[in-house]
Amino acid sequence: MNHRIVEISPEATIAIRHQVMWPDKPVDYVRLPNDEEGKHYGLFVDDEMVSVISLFITDKQAQFRKFATLQSYQGKGYGTLLLKEVIHVARNLSLDKLWCNARMDKAGYYAKFGMKLTDRTFLKGGIEYVIMEKAIN
Repeated sequence: MNHRIVEISPEATIAIRHQVMWPDKPVDYVRLPNDEEGKHYGLFVDDEMVSVISLFITDKQAQFRKFATLQSYQGKGYGTLLLKEVIHVARNLSLDKLWCNARMDKAGYYAKFGMKLTDRTFLKGGIEYVIMEKAIN
């Protein structure tokens, strides 16, 4: 299958975010107050968008958020391609650090990309999160 990664509008991320991350919540739950300030990327397989991620840059660091892949496409490497693209973007922008709020049960996935656990954890919606970070340059 052919794939491509393109920058998309904030609104284009909403359906996949909602379906994958918080399907039991109202759709506004997956919107971010600063969505308009971020860079948003979608991975398309043929002509279907199957994975999204949002990148928010502040000074010399960036946080990626709302990283979601449609369930039927999970485990096929598409999320990996998208996360590698965001790491590449961060390098090209000469950022110092990339970080995320990782669901605790997904920390092992992010560790494969060189992301390190911090001691900062929190609960949201009954789910435990840990902040993970990666030095970029």
